[in-house]
Amino acid sequence: MERVIDRDGLADFLRRRREVLRPADVGLPEGVRRRTPGLRREEVAQLAGMSTDYYSRLEQSRGANPSEPIVASLARALRCDLDERDHLYHLAGLTPPLRRAGRHINPGLLALVSRLTDLPVVICTDLDEVLWQNDLADVVIGPLLGEGRARNLTWLWFTDPAIRRIFPEEDWDVHSASHVADLRATYSRRMGDRDITELVEDLVAHSEEFRTLWDLHEVAVRRLPRKRFLNSEVGDLDLTCETLLTPAADVRVRAFLPIEGTDAREKLDLLRVIGTQSFEPSPSD
Repeated sequence: MERVIDRDGLADFLRRRREVLRPADVGLPEGVRRRTPGLRREEVAQLAGMSTDYYSRLEQSRGANPSEPIVASLARALRCDLDERDHLYHLAGLTPPLRRAGRHINPGLLALVSRLTDLPVVICTDLDEVLWQNDLADVVIGPLLGEGRARNLTWLWFTDPAIRRIFPEEDWDVHSASHVADLRATYSRRMGDRDITELVEDLVAHSEEFRTLWDLHEVAVRRLPRKRFLNSEVGDLDLTCETLLTPAADVRVRAFLPIEGTDAREKLDLLRVIGTQSFEPSPSD
């Protein structure tokens, strides 16, 4: 397929990104008074590791076709976020790199979910590794200790029988199929990334159930809205799971809401009190 470059669009984007950046944004001294806003062309060229003449030609809709390494260097030099980086690649007639699963929770997102104290809320990566969960999720699902695989819900589901005890046994097959189908969809989207390749290889090696389901090659983003939890304090909990994606779709927020017509709301309220009390020191401590 012939590579199509939007030279005018590329030139305009480079110029506009350069003009909105200040020297301090890229670790450069302010220096003498500037006649134009933003960075100078030679400063961008220096940051990107190319000649000023080459960069100037790109801003003038001239010159050679920029290679992938050149575009990647420009994206870093101009401090592009993921959307801007992808746009830059498209303007240059190139396919953007795959987006890897994020592990950073935006402070605004964390501030938002921290307000949802009356619902169990979990934030995880697209590989199902839990990055954060609130106190009520600790009570309903159980606290997750350790790092890496010790916090990966799909890994735990197929390797640690303890995690299944919070769900009715008659629901296990549905949960297993959902975990595998969801992972298969992520695997297809991020094929070749080492983290997901190693996770799948290890699951195949450790779990016959996973290996059998994986071989079925069923693909679906997880859609298991209704979940039944077993709790030693209040009994069965009927909740519905709402999943929200960040704009980059690499971090997922799962909020568990009580199902109308059940007593789940009252049980969650009781668990909030029980959970809070369990974390408070006694007067004699």
